[in-house]
Amino acid sequence: MNLELQNKVVLVSGGAKGIGEGVVRVLAAEGAIPVVIGRNETDNDAVVRSIETSGGQAFGVKAELSITDECRRAVETTAAKFGRIDGLVNNAGVNDGVDLEHGDTERFLASLRKNLTHYYELAHFALPELKKSKGAIVNIGSKVAETGQGGTSAYAAANGGRSALTREWAVELAKYSIRVNAVIVAECWTPMYASWLSTVPDPVETRRQIEARIPFEHRMTSCEEIANTVAFLMSPRSSHTTGQLIHVDGGYVHLDRACLSSQ
Repeated sequence: MNLELQNKVVLVSGGAKGIGEGVVRVLAAEGAIPVVIGRNETDNDAVVRSIETSGGQAFGVKAELSITDECRRAVETTAAKFGRIDGLVNNAGVNDGVDLEHGDTERFLASLRKNLTHYYELAHFALPELKKSKGAIVNIGSKVAETGQGGTSAYAAANGGRSALTREWAVELAKYSIRVNAVIVAECWTPMYASWLSTVPDPVETRRQIEARIPFEHRMTSCEEIANTVAFLMSPRSSHTTGQLIHVDGGYVHLDRACLSSQ
């Protein structure tokens, strides 16, 4: 299927690694021009060079997304470079383990800055260009907002906010023909996940136990599987889809894991 994304300029926060990198690579393969926004210029440039070597187009912007002015600058730099912005993929964030029992207000608010506030800021600053292009926004969210996890109050709150903003923006921006959707992730294999797994006493057994709880094929979701859905939601092929929380999670959130694991 041709997703009709040729030469569409799409901002991707956290686009140099993990799910963000997967999104950038799929968008580029579809002919779009992904803009990799991240704090590490070396990482950004490496992804851009890789895409260009493969015959695609991409652009990198260094930005610390917890700082409002850098969010604004990332958007302004992109608009100045290309003269347009057709889409935004809000993705950057980290499960930083700020809990209720041992956390504090300062760390809680800092976590919201890292995981939620820049979703709002990038969308706010990009909105004038998105109104011109009748573009689309896709927010990456997490199962934690729906299932809970324990020990991660701030990240759960941030992801609850991401889901709520998805539907709020879909209502607010419908008059501009801007569609807003979210892709909700459960257990997705990324370098960050691999790094965390390496810290537990028995990584192999821990991964086996995690995958056993995933109903469909008892495996983790790949970054490419997330990215394929993001690209579809970004494209005109999903022209009447807005305000949706699409779970690309192997059935983790909505299927009965206890029942399926015994089949």
